[in-house]
Amino acid sequence: QVQLVESGGGLVQAGGSLRLSCAVSGRTVSGYAMGWFRQAPGNEREFVAGITWFTSYTDSVKGRFTISRDTANNAGYLQMNNLKPEDTAVYFCAAGPILGAPAQKTNEYDYWGQGTQVTVSS
Repeated sequence: QVQLVESGGGLVQAGGSLRLSCAVSGRTVSGYAMGWFRQAPGNEREFVAGITWFTSYTDSVKGRFTISRDTANNAGYLQMNNLKPEDTAVYFCAAGPILGAPAQKTNEYDYWGQGTQVTVSS
């Protein structure tokens, strides 16, 4: 059974930084695609970033967010810099099969964490 547990969310002022972590158990991260999604109240869950042998980002976070994974710690990370109030959401990590380029649809991932709240104040 694969389990994902996010951490690192919190309250930060606009322009600040946070680093989200996703601890993975049950499988090694090197064998999976990993993705980060976010969901704000009243909105659908949306793709933020993904990593396979490549990385992919939604346009609104390019140049500010960086996705990575660490096989030694069996974890994934999302470094978020220059945060904006519109980044406020619950952030979820996900794992799924490697399809080539990082998948951007929720149904292309098999495993999900419980989410961590990120709140950016103006």
